[in-house]
Amino acid sequence: MSDEFDLNKKLYINFLRTEKSLSENTIVSYSFDIEKLFHFLRDVRFITKLNDVNEELITDFLKFVRSAPAREKSYSAKSLARIISSLKSFFKYLESEELIKSNPLGNIETPRTLRALPECLTIEEMDLLLSKPDVNEKLGLRDKALLETMYACGLRVGEAAALEISNIYSAEGFVRVFGKGSKERIIPIGRTALKFISKYLSESRNFLKNKKSAAYVFLNFRGGMLSRMGILDIIRKYARIAGIKKPVHPHTLRHSFATHLLQGGADIRVIQEMLGHADISTTQIYTHIDKNFLIEIHKTFHPRA
Repeated sequence: MSDEFDLNKKLYINFLRTEKSLSENTIVSYSFDIEKLFHFLRDVRFITKLNDVNEELITDFLKFVRSAPAREKSYSAKSLARIISSLKSFFKYLESEELIKSNPLGNIETPRTLRALPECLTIEEMDLLLSKPDVNEKLGLRDKALLETMYACGLRVGEAAALEISNIYSAEGFVRVFGKGSKERIIPIGRTALKFISKYLSESRNFLKNKKSAAYVFLNFRGGMLSRMGILDIIRKYARIAGIKKPVHPHTLRHSFATHLLQGGADIRVIQEMLGHADISTTQIYTHIDKNFLIEIHKTFHPRA
């Protein structure tokens, strides 16, 4: 093992955690990509000093990753773009801290990749999904409140799991959530979701909570915070009951939220704000989802259509 490699990686990971406030999942992803490079440098090229890493070595590493044997993990264009992005960030940090003389990725471009269109449900499918929880049962009422809230606000699964009672402002009609990097945002929430949250809090949650329960809205049957996997299982359960053939997962509700807002005429920058996207290009993918809808809008409103 190379002490220099490991030491600088630890410094960088600490920087991501304390200065950039990135999520642990993102940090793990960066760490994995960097370790992949370290393996190539140590075991394939026998390099032990970061200052010996140049553009040619980086280019050879990317070729090495692309040509991995079939028995190893294959890398898509998107994965390669992510690896390059991770390494760019790592070496930029080293350069800014004067830990290396020059950045070997300075002239290497991140390839553009075609972003896959996110799966979403039609309004009819969403209505069907939301109708399936049995609100006469305690867990069914919790599930109904959860699904309505995720769809009403376009929440990420982690945001739904971490939602606290104190961050629901029923009278004002909004919720406060903390997204990636602990960034706070305010999201409007509809009457239907608020109705079922209120009903769940008054009729069901008290039977789930225990002395150790925190202030989280959605609890599991043991009274703890409902986990990401728990939410995934709930959504898949009702998609199966509803007979929906598409793959349905927590992000499907978020994609459907954005798509239905766009179809209803919402401005894309408003959708960007509600989704918590830092870059408008991340949100613009939703303009490609329903081409038939956009064609009809063009035909109806454009003077030269």
